[in-house]
Amino acid sequence: MTKRLTLCLAHEPGRVLLGLKKRGFGAGRWNGFGGKLEADETIEQAARREMHEECGVTVRSMEHVGILLFRGQDKDDFEVHVFRVDAFDGVPTESEEMRPQWFDEDKLPFDQMWPDDMFWFPMFLSGKKFRGSFTFEGQELVDHELDETESEEGI
Repeated sequence: MTKRLTLCLAHEPGRVLLGLKKRGFGAGRWNGFGGKLEADETIEQAARREMHEECGVTVRSMEHVGILLFRGQDKDDFEVHVFRVDAFDGVPTESEEMRPQWFDEDKLPFDQMWPDDMFWFPMFLSGKKFRGSFTFEGQELVDHELDETESEEGI
């Protein structure tokens, strides 16, 4: 079974907002904000809700920029919809689940992020849209494919 998830990354010129996951799956890693959809919720609604729950900001503007398919990390596959958050209201604030922190684009903590991030993050930072597939054995990345797409229809 494939689970649909969201991943939101606030991006301003020269910097990106990440959150240190404090508990659960991915604890101890820097990541974007997001998670599972609730019943009758669209991908965009889930992305906005998760961003608010995990770091206390209200998204004003965001763009769907990618889809990442993950295999082998759990009994289920994950289809992760990536959003670039261009504008939000509020100040990023620590929650029970995440500790937000701004990082300069050239100083991202890839050694404390998921191994796939080093492949698609440059496309994200350069404003490109993308679609990728990543296969894990445990927490080790063993295979991947990544393509730039021209439009949201290609995502």
